[in-house]
Amino acid sequence: MAGRQAVKAYLDLVSQACRAMLIFLKHNKIPHTVENIAIRKGQHKTPAFTKLNPMQKLPVLEDNGFVLTESDAILKYLATAYNVPDHWYPKLPEKRARVDEYTAWNHTNTHINTSSIFLHEVLLPCMGQPTNPENFEKVLADLDGTLDKLENMFLKNQPFLCGDDISLADLLAVCELMQPLCSGRDILKDRPKLLSWRNRVQSALSDSFDEAHSVVYQIREKFTAKLSPC
Repeated sequence: MAGRQAVKAYLDLVSQACRAMLIFLKHNKIPHTVENIAIRKGQHKTPAFTKLNPMQKLPVLEDNGFVLTESDAILKYLATAYNVPDHWYPKLPEKRARVDEYTAWNHTNTHINTSSIFLHEVLLPCMGQPTNPENFEKVLADLDGTLDKLENMFLKNQPFLCGDDISLADLLAVCELMQPLCSGRDILKDRPKLLSWRNRVQSALSDSFDEAHSVVYQIREKFTAKLSPC
């Protein structure tokens, strides 16, 4: 990697995927700089950012002139292009396929469910809009079904989602499952198996986990203190 400049990460750490990207960069000591883009201020819709990513989404990676969007693609690119331990995205086809299996499922299941809770409990109140109790009950029921699958289909009796070692699947999943903590809701508190898994992931990621989730903890403190998190 001699002669390569530090990668640039465009992030808003309220975003689950952005936190996953930052954790991966920090934990694996990949040289990087961070450009903070505040979605709440509309900075992802400026002409300059739109030129970088016409989809106006985060995160975005810029690596020596190569621009990449979509967190799944970014994390797999970093795991492949940089010298990181193989367990993150294994070269063995069967093991890699297990990681791909979860990441393909994540966005339309875990991500949708946790984002819906964040929407109902944080974003809608910030916008002064009411939450429909019936809709929210469905959100919680959908989440419960997703957590069942996460526990019984992916984790099973393994230490991590795809086997004995932490992988990109665990990183993406744990960042998603932390999102409801913004409103003080710990969705794993009654699920000891998944709670133990989360503790293992957090321990494996050490300081990079709490550093990336500091914004979640800050929002939670404001929310539980009845202060506006907006």
